[in-house]
Amino acid sequence: MLKEFILSDYKRCGIKKISFGILFSTFYIHPNPGLKFMTIFRLTQHYRRKNRLLFVFFFWWLRRLKYKYGFDISYRTQIGKGFYIGHFGSIVIHGDAIIGENCNISQGMTIGISNYGEKKGVPTIGNHVFIGPNAGVFGNITIGNHVTIGANAVVTENIGDGKTILPSKTIVIDKDLSPYYIQNSSN
Repeated sequence: MLKEFILSDYKRCGIKKISFGILFSTFYIHPNPGLKFMTIFRLTQHYRRKNRLLFVFFFWWLRRLKYKYGFDISYRTQIGKGFYIGHFGSIVIHGDAIIGENCNISQGMTIGISNYGEKKGVPTIGNHVFIGPNAGVFGNITIGNHVTIGANAVVTENIGDGKTILPSKTIVIDKDLSPYYIQNSSN
């Protein structure tokens, strides 16, 4: 099962089979941060209950990669086969989130918790879901299969299968609020 999950992640990057040369290239010659992270992520999850020593080794390696690439993805997160991280940097996924198969995520996105109200909890993401740059998915909600979440969209409601979510239109007001945000300027 471990090999199947790792191979499915590599196939999403156009790599049909895994060999020592492919691994060496992915990790050192032409590093692919998303693929490198997911390989160690899968190994950490695999050895969590099977071999304590290997779990600790891969856990610390995963932790190092989290800081190096800006991926805050817990090894506890349930992620299906064929997970693809498009770009590295500022990716946050709650440890209790569930993500289906063949999903894509982009930089700056968050799959997080809501701490209050009827939607208190974390999301469940279906299969074949694309989450665009700087998008956020929050609360105990379900995102269906074949869903596209556009850049900068914030999702806090259940979304059915085959939908596309776009961010709300920009609102411009005729008032200068910059003095409230720009403090101690040099001018």
